[in-house]
Amino acid sequence: MKPHLATAMLALLAGTPSAFSQQASSDVPPVSENKIDTQTFTRTLVSANHFEIESSKLAETKGVAADVKDFAALMVKDHTKAGQDFKAALEKSQTTASVTPEGPPLLPNDQATLDQLKALDGDAFQAKYITLQTQAHKQAVAMFSTYAQSGDDPALKEFAKKTLKTLKMHEMHVRDLAAVH
Repeated sequence: MKPHLATAMLALLAGTPSAFSQQASSDVPPVSENKIDTQTFTRTLVSANHFEIESSKLAETKGVAADVKDFAALMVKDHTKAGQDFKAALEKSQTTASVTPEGPPLLPNDQATLDQLKALDGDAFQAKYITLQTQAHKQAVAMFSTYAQSGDDPALKEFAKKTLKTLKMHEMHVRDLAAVH
């Protein structure tokens, strides 16, 4: 995959900045269709989730259409909850990955993408935001589906399964937005 799955999570959570980028990041290895390791999943997820929240907070202030603003508010709400759920899953987790729900900061590609969004307003912002959300949720669904089936940490697998439903709903919602705008 060219775009990194990080923005996936974007997705959720992650929509991670690297997931939103058009090039693979050297910071996070690519996810195969069959397996994703726990460290990659957690690092990508944290950055993607943070990116989703921050980019959606921007959308609420950038002169976008009412339905896009409503979607952004939903992203902030759902991704904040996903971050809390992830924290709870990490507490039950068997992983030794050095990831906390609060950090590390955004992966470099995610930060660069967020910086690009900050420079845009109105229709230009809206178009880029919808495109990024579309890519991020497609990648997040793929990453969460893969980890839910083949992840090696039971608590994180359960988190991925539960969160996947919300990500799929977000993916359908943003597709509808893209069709209208």
